Amino acid sequence: MVIDDSQTIRRTAETLLSRAGYTVVTAKDGFEALAKIADHSPDLIFIDIMMPRLDGYQACALIKGNPGFAHTPVVMLSSKDGLFDRARGRIVGSDQYLTKPFTKDELMAAVNAHLASEAAS
Repeated sequence: MVIDDSQTIRRTAETLLSRAGYTVVTAKDGFEALAKIADHSPDLIFIDIMMPRLDGYQACALIKGNPGFAHTPVVMLSSKDGLFDRARGRIVGSDQYLTKPFTKDELMAAVNAHLASEAAS
């Protein structure tokens, strides 16, 4: 799942992941994402930090606070690369932090790391 208020980021990630054989669900903000997560039970979630209504930190905390999705890997996406932002992501339960714009290799490395660990557990 890719959650980002930028249509460009959503489309880019969706295209890269689809070409690699993954089924991708997208959402434009945290509220839309929460409904879709319940419907689709994604194996991995990429979520932007800066979004209207419900930001990435709040959405990640809600996802990780739900026993049904607590073990679903969440990768934070942000144009900020500060230590504070990374630490705050960890506090709310994110599993990784990618800085935008990300490359195809960075995106696929995150997918491979988290989906491989999911299969092993």
